[in-house]
Amino acid sequence: MSASDRSPTIRTVRCPACGGASRYAVDNPWRPFCSERCKNMDFGAWSSEQYRVATPPTAGDESDEPSVLASDSQQPAKH
Repeated sequence: MSASDRSPTIRTVRCPACGGASRYAVDNPWRPFCSERCKNMDFGAWSSEQYRVATPPTAGDESDEPSVLASDSQQPAKH
């Protein structure tokens, strides 16, 4: 049997949104999602920031600390 005689194997994967079966094939325009609805639900979650990619804090991200302004740290002028 030659390579052209073999039919392509259709993979079934788990839909990332609903967990149902999804055809991972060229004829599924929403792959890896099972439907347009699941694809749009996932896109909506990303666009409304329900999903976030964790990053380590940087030195300037200490939002829990109260900010000290330069004028607050100076002593009052004596007259």
